[in-house]
Amino acid sequence: MKKDTQRNKAPRIPSPEQEPEERRKNFHEVSLGYTPAMAQLEASRCIQCKKPKCVMGCPVRVGIPDFIKQVSEGNFLAAARIIKESNALPAVTGRVCPQEDQCEKHCVIGIKGEPLAIGKLERFVADYERTHSEVKTIETLPSTGKKVAIIGAGPAGLAAAGDLAKLGHEVVIFEALHKPGGVLFYGIPEFRLPKEILEAELDYLKRLGIEIKVNYVIGKIKTLDELINEDGFNAIFIGTGAGLPYFLDIPGENLNGVYSANEFLTRINLMHAWEFPVFDTPIHHHKTFAVIGGGNTALDAARTALRLPTTEKVMLVYRRSRDELPARLEEIKHAEAEGIEFHYLASPTEIKGSNGWVSEIICQKMELVGTDTSGRKHPQPVKGSTFPLKTDAVIIALGSGVNPLIAKSASDLQTDSHGHIELADPDINLTSRPGVFAGGDIVTGAATVISAMGAGKKAAEGIHKYVMNYEI
Repeated sequence: MKKDTQRNKAPRIPSPEQEPEERRKNFHEVSLGYTPAMAQLEASRCIQCKKPKCVMGCPVRVGIPDFIKQVSEGNFLAAARIIKESNALPAVTGRVCPQEDQCEKHCVIGIKGEPLAIGKLERFVADYERTHSEVKTIETLPSTGKKVAIIGAGPAGLAAAGDLAKLGHEVVIFEALHKPGGVLFYGIPEFRLPKEILEAELDYLKRLGIEIKVNYVIGKIKTLDELINEDGFNAIFIGTGAGLPYFLDIPGENLNGVYSANEFLTRINLMHAWEFPVFDTPIHHHKTFAVIGGGNTALDAARTALRLPTTEKVMLVYRRSRDELPARLEEIKHAEAEGIEFHYLASPTEIKGSNGWVSEIICQKMELVGTDTSGRKHPQPVKGSTFPLKTDAVIIALGSGVNPLIAKSASDLQTDSHGHIELADPDINLTSRPGVFAGGDIVTGAATVISAMGAGKKAAEGIHKYVMNYEI
């Protein structure tokens, strides 16, 4: 008991980072990760609970205490194998998961001190395996002779594919873009998730026998009916995410220099616009950016814009206060340290321009009253409080909806009023159509990477039972 008490009081080991003045000028990863000694020291803080609540807080149910124990003993490759039993993308989730609201939120030692840095340790283990040995694939079961189509190579689709391949099924992923990964590739910046890390994780999935077909738009090239009736797939999983951007619906949104966060981040991350002319996808040279929104996507867009060579200033405009910002606290602190200028309790009412290009935005001051349906304080305009912000670019990061293409091509697929696919059986993520399953943002709306992966894993269990004619 005394030993556990000492562990409770031990400080959490911080992960080294690039200095703000250095990193704001490059796209290299901000967090540098643990050394082996740091990882062992941090892992030694775990008290190995008999009833580990951290596991229940993980949407993919990683055996957290087991892998942490291996790390504390220096068995890093054994730790990697434990994680891979549940999570096929640990180098990704270790970097981008909101652990503070999931596994770490339930960490017992966090009651009286700082919770264990589970995410940092997961990242360390994945990176160590990749750089110190050949990454070994988890053993797959013998072929079942069953074929499963996965629509969308984002987090939900990749998680479902990985689990189905391990169960012995033939898996083919159909991806509309020219690179697999979904939001992991086009949405999350290089300085948070290096693309070489994602490529390595995708290579691991391919070595499980998964085939990935890119530039393949289901709903145009093939329909769900054709996948089943002509191509012989026994089941389908739809994980196409939510990539249709929302806008403000205010005057001036059609001016040059106005971007959705989706377009802006896709140009930068997927098409390397920041490396023009090496990559032939230019982006206009702006000096000042105003980013509208307060979520992780807004922070990603703001911090990305800051790193472009001609940028002099980046402002983030949010209609609530800092306390209500939905973005991860770590990302908020990084943005503040890098020099992002935050304008709280402000909401744009108009975008003005000159010669067809953005010149300023008109904002209105807001005040918080009561609470809205989300449980957060409700923003209300303050009369007569408009003010201008000079800028030559505006990035709108207000969330996104679903692309209706697949649903429109399958009339028997039920959707709600927002276009999200409705589930006939949420326990296995089965849709209204037999043999067709769905999960992730296409069902729930925009959420986290790890929650989408959890949905993909749940669907994989249902798909396995369905194609094997087990009771479901």
